[in-house]
Amino acid sequence: MFTGIVQAVGMVAAITQNGGDVTLFIEASELGLADAVVGDSIAIAGVCLTVTRLEQGGFSADVSNETLACTTLGQLVEGSPINLEKALRAGQPLGGHYVTGHVDGLAVLRSARDDGRSTRLLFELPAHLSRYMATKGSVTIEGVSLTVNEVVAHTFGVNLIPHTQAVTTLGALQVGDSVNVEIDIIARYVERLISAR
Repeated sequence: MFTGIVQAVGMVAAITQNGGDVTLFIEASELGLADAVVGDSIAIAGVCLTVTRLEQGGFSADVSNETLACTTLGQLVEGSPINLEKALRAGQPLGGHYVTGHVDGLAVLRSARDDGRSTRLLFELPAHLSRYMATKGSVTIEGVSLTVNEVVAHTFGVNLIPHTQAVTTLGALQVGDSVNVEIDIIARYVERLISAR
């Protein structure tokens, strides 16, 4: 479980092909891995992956074909910056919202415009995911917990304050880029409860 509050921006230092899937080595010197152990979960661009090896200043994680096909991790190259968050531990503050690291799909950035000192982003979602968006609800984009500002048909908008632009990869997004999206976990359970009646 995560919160969507990015703790560091790491870098893909190496991508090793392993019979179709890959192993990523992530340079994560700013993440603070002193308390990490093999088997821990770390969200990489919002995708929950398992630490398979720890080294000075970084860690390795395996990425399955399914994850490569369904997330932006399949688009990574060596040198790509990525948002990182270690799993939430009992007693830690919940600064964002409950995030599982199970990406629901990809959205595409359709527009970006200045809004005071912030940037307003408009994303387009696949139809099967757009029904989960709610104005002033939560959404996770590339591992970042954000508030949904508006929902129109299959699009939704969010605001990036200067801090978010500075400490995550979202400030570098360009129109046409795809991003990992995780809908609010509460929406999934509400739908399931209603459909089971």
